[in-house]
Amino acid sequence: MIEFKGVTKVYPNGTVALDDVDLFIGKGEFVFILGHSGAGKSTLLKLVLREEAATSGEIVVADYHLNEIRNRDIPYLRRNLGVVFQDFRLIPTMTAYENVAFAMHVTNIPKKEIRKRVPYILHLVGLTDKAKVYPTELSGGEQQRVALARALVHNPPIIIADEPTGNIDPELSYEIMELLTEINKLGTTVVVVTHEQDMVADFHRRTIKLEHGRIVADTRKAVFR
Repeated sequence: MIEFKGVTKVYPNGTVALDDVDLFIGKGEFVFILGHSGAGKSTLLKLVLREEAATSGEIVVADYHLNEIRNRDIPYLRRNLGVVFQDFRLIPTMTAYENVAFAMHVTNIPKKEIRKRVPYILHLVGLTDKAKVYPTELSGGEQQRVALARALVHNPPIIIADEPTGNIDPELSYEIMELLTEINKLGTTVVVVTHEQDMVADFHRRTIKLEHGRIVADTRKAVFR
C-alpha cells in the first residue's frame, strides 16, 4: 500500500528531513512509525499525501507513482487515504453528524448515500448519541472519534493517524488505539505516527523507528517470521 525506495527529502534551507529511506507497508498491516520531534515523521506523512515531493527516490501509494503523478490526480490519490490529525480539525459550526457528512458532500456523494453511511460510521466509533452535538460540547476523546469517523466515511483502504492521542487524556488514548485495531481487523491498512513509546510497546504491532531522517529499526521481520 505504501512503498519508499531510496527516498531523500532535502528542504530549500538545506535541512535533510529524510535520508535514503526504504519502506514497505503491505495491505492490511498495522504499523507504528515512532520518532521524536525532528526525526522525519511529519515529512514522511507529507510525502505520502503528496503535500511535498521527494528530492530523490521513488514513492508508490495505493498504486499511484508519486514521482509521476499529475496535480489533477492528487485528489484521487487522497481518496485512498483517511487521515486523522492530532488537532482534530473539526468545523465548530457543524454538529458531529455534519462534520462527517461534509467529507462526503465535498466529493459529490449522493445525499441518499450520505444519510445511509454517516449514521453507520458514527455507530462504529461509538457516537450515535452525539450526532447532533457540536465539537465544543464534546470531550477531547469524542472529538477525536468524530475525526476518526470523518476519515473512515469514504471507506479508504489506508488510515493514517498523525499523533492521534496527542491531545487527549492517557486513558482515552487506549480507547482510540483499540478502535484503530478493530478497524484494522476489517482489512484496512493502519499507519499510526507517534512519539509515545510506552503505548507502542503495549500494542505489540510492527514498529518503524525514525531518527534524524533515517530508519534505525523495523520490527517487521519479527512480526512476520
